[in-house]
Amino acid sequence: MMRSVLRHVLLCVLVSILPGVAHAADPQDAILQEVGIDEKPGAAIPRDLPFTDASGKPVRLADYLGDGPVLLTLNYYTCPMLCPLTFRSLAATMAEVKGFSLARDYRVVTVSIDPDEIPEIARVKADETHALMPGLPDADARWPFLYGSPGSIRRLTESVGYRYRKVGQEFAHPAVTIVLSPGGTVSRYLYGIEIDPRDLKLAMIEAAEGKIGESSAGNALLMYCFKYDPVGKKYMLYARNIMKAVGAVTLILLGGLLVVLWRRSGRTAGPPGKGE
Repeated sequence: MMRSVLRHVLLCVLVSILPGVAHAADPQDAILQEVGIDEKPGAAIPRDLPFTDASGKPVRLADYLGDGPVLLTLNYYTCPMLCPLTFRSLAATMAEVKGFSLARDYRVVTVSIDPDEIPEIARVKADETHALMPGLPDADARWPFLYGSPGSIRRLTESVGYRYRKVGQEFAHPAVTIVLSPGGTVSRYLYGIEIDPRDLKLAMIEAAEGKIGESSAGNALLMYCFKYDPVGKKYMLYARNIMKAVGAVTLILLGGLLVVLWRRSGRTAGPPGKGE
């Protein structure tokens, strides 16, 4: 069992670090070549796809769209180590994103890639994850754990470019969180088990076009100062815009200083004498 778990974790970690890199000589390399992400920014997920949530209720993806960005994760509920670790890490990261609330501003939707998913296990995983966020109202709606038919799973994974492969009784799959716009189009891919809270916040601001949280001005400032680096797959400080902002602030301060000096100079000179 331990050997199987270690093999699964090794496959998934390698996929998340080295997507698309493989050599045909090794069977594991062949698996890695089949597993990964073909990024499809702007692609729309099929809103009408039917699934079932952890309570056994039939739902459609459209039920979770329209009121904020969505963090889509693709996992499976009998996963021995990587997926539970991903859920815990994502919950911890979301807790560090200040100013945004899962109960109000966005959702997480987890869909199992296993067409033979066991409903009872889906319920257990949902309850375990929701317990990490005590006080979350209507947890099944704010972070649902869904499972569905092979056709629904295939259409969803293909729509976002998510490639995986079954290996024995387990799955080799990428570690990625897919950020969707409120309408269900792919906005950004965030890779790895642990996501930087700043990257998560910026990705949600970008997906929502700034219409999220309590401060539109603060969102605009963040997006002005940070830009997504497609090579490093992270948001980086945008030096050019920062220099522009610093220059503008400097000009404003200099202008204010000149006004103050001019006013003081006028008061010091005083009115002209009578004999002049």
